[in-house]
Amino acid sequence: MPVQPDPAAPQLFTWEFATDPYPAYAWLREHAPVHRTTLPSGVEAWLVTRYADARQALADSRLSKNPAHHSEQAHRTGRVGIPGERQADLMTHLLNIDPPDHTRLRRLVSKAFTPRRVAEFEPRVQQLTDRLIDGFAQRGSADLIHEFAFPLPIYAICDLLGVPAEDQDDFRDWAGMMIRHGGGQRGGVGRAVKRMRAYLLELIHRKRADPGEDLISGLIRASDHGEHLNENEAAAMAFILLFAGFETTVNLIGNGTYALLRNPEQRRLLQESVVRGETALLDTGIEELLRYDGPVEMATWRFATRPLSIGGVDIPVGDPVLVVLAAADRDPARFADENTLDLARTDNPHLGFGHGIHYCIGAPLARLEGRSALTTLLSRLPDLRLAENPENLRWRGGLIMRGLRELPVEFTPEDRSPHAPVTPADAPTR
Repeated sequence: MPVQPDPAAPQLFTWEFATDPYPAYAWLREHAPVHRTTLPSGVEAWLVTRYADARQALADSRLSKNPAHHSEQAHRTGRVGIPGERQADLMTHLLNIDPPDHTRLRRLVSKAFTPRRVAEFEPRVQQLTDRLIDGFAQRGSADLIHEFAFPLPIYAICDLLGVPAEDQDDFRDWAGMMIRHGGGQRGGVGRAVKRMRAYLLELIHRKRADPGEDLISGLIRASDHGEHLNENEAAAMAFILLFAGFETTVNLIGNGTYALLRNPEQRRLLQESVVRGETALLDTGIEELLRYDGPVEMATWRFATRPLSIGGVDIPVGDPVLVVLAAADRDPARFADENTLDLARTDNPHLGFGHGIHYCIGAPLARLEGRSALTTLLSRLPDLRLAENPENLRWRGGLIMRGLRELPVEFTPEDRSPHAPVTPADAPTR
């Protein structure tokens, strides 16, 4: 039966909603916390908006990640899941499977994201951060999404995967098409996914013959009680680590920087803390930015495999359920002063990276990249400021992720980027 809209309910999924969804989510939390709606794709789904219900749903084994529990037609046409993944045979990854396969694959992949391995990667992330800021620091203006927040995680995850430097710009182009960064031709997402799969399969063959210390080589070598990842599993896992890993960090850096620029007193406190070399406010601040306006607006698709009740509402078998992390993380029943950015907030069990067995496996890397990006921006460009009226900024229209299309800023130019290479004109004369 088609959804009968409540005439008092706010309109969802408009451009106005994308700019600021939080008033609409506040209405839903109060009046319809488990709300059935028609998505822009035409699929009907349940939106879960209260914190307690969200935590329950994220950990409920009756909600499957496997799209096979929903409409075959909906998934085949790209109306649920990641566009193009089915056509490209990239379905067998952590966002689409349940235990026991999920348990096996996550155990294998988690070896690449141990605290030790992430810490070892910190100098490379800092090098990438400085190199990207060098590209615009002397100009006095930049689009922080296009020139900084977008390329940083792309190059970082490519390094982790073992993508050669000469191929990384191709990955940047494909990733841009996948998130419709700045728009794109019709069908571009599917083509980008297919090109990425073809490249990943070729790279897996090369790594099998000549393995290194990178993540793809590790996936090839990984075994669990004698079981190895097959070729399709390895390609799908590399694909989802790139897709889920980079866009989350793009939005963490973009949304986080924007929130700091809109809250000058909080930005000042963090800036002073960074200059003093302290880390406590940075640590709590990253978590608060994830709560306040996090990179993931809704958790990825779940489908009811058995009848269940969420928040007193009965969910039929086969129905899609979308947990609205952005709404849950501003639930006044859990967070005091929920609409206030407080970088010193310590009681902060936000859901920005999910909850339960599907908790984001790349969260340590995203935090590392966010820390590096924000501390370096605040240190090197201390008078960073918006170069556009906030009302004129555009947010990417989507369902799962929440992020800006662009973030134009101005600042006092650096006299000379401290990490820029010496050019012939700079070379000393004899």
